[in-house]
Amino acid sequence: MKIALFGISGMIGQRVAQEALTRGHEVKGIVRDPSRFQSTHPQLTVVQGTLSDPESVAQVVTGYDVVVNATGPRHDGSDSPQTYLDNAHALLEGLKRAGVQRLIVVGGAGSLEIAPGVQLVDTPDFPAAWKAGASGLRDALVIYRAADLDWTFFSPAAMIAPGERTGTYRTGTDQLLTNDKGESNISAEDYAVALLDEIETPHFIRRRFTVAY
Repeated sequence: MKIALFGISGMIGQRVAQEALTRGHEVKGIVRDPSRFQSTHPQLTVVQGTLSDPESVAQVVTGYDVVVNATGPRHDGSDSPQTYLDNAHALLEGLKRAGVQRLIVVGGAGSLEIAPGVQLVDTPDFPAAWKAGASGLRDALVIYRAADLDWTFFSPAAMIAPGERTGTYRTGTDQLLTNDKGESNISAEDYAVALLDEIETPHFIRRRFTVAY
C-alpha cells in the first residue's frame, strides 16, 4: 500500500513510518525541508510539501492509497487553534483535487469525554501549554466529520510517549479509556501499530476512535 505521511519527523510520525515500512508498505514523508531528513530505507521517499497549501498537498499525494496527517501540536504554548482549522480545510481540498479518498488524522486526547458532555481539555488540571493545540484539534474534528471522504480521526490515550512495542491495545470511540487505576496510557509504538492496523483493516471509517492499554 502507498502511504503519504505528513509529520514524519515527529514522535508519532517516525513510528508510523517505521511500522508501515516494517509491514512492507511504501511511504512518502512530506516535510518542509527534505535536506534535513535522512532517508535510507528503499521503500521510503521524503519530499518537500506543506499541509497548509491545497495545491502542494494535491501534488505530493496524487496516486497514494491513504494520507496520514501526523503533524502534532506544540507544547510550548505557541499554538494557534486557527492553524488546525486552516490546515484541515487545506488538506481536505488537496485530497479532493488529488482524488484520494482515505485519510487518517492523528488527533489529540483533549476532545475525548471523561463524563457525559465533559471533555478532557475542559478539565481544570489539563496543562495550560497544551490547551491551544487540543482546542484546535477538537475544532478540526468538526471539519473532518463533515468531509466527503473516508476519514478517521485517531485520538491517543491521555499520555503517549516513546516506549515498548507490545502489539496490544484496547480501542474505544469518543470516551477516554482508562485502566483500573484510572490511568490512560499508550506507547507511541503501539499507537503506530493501531494506526497501521486501521489502515490495513478499517473499522472506523468516518469515525473517531482511541486506544489505550
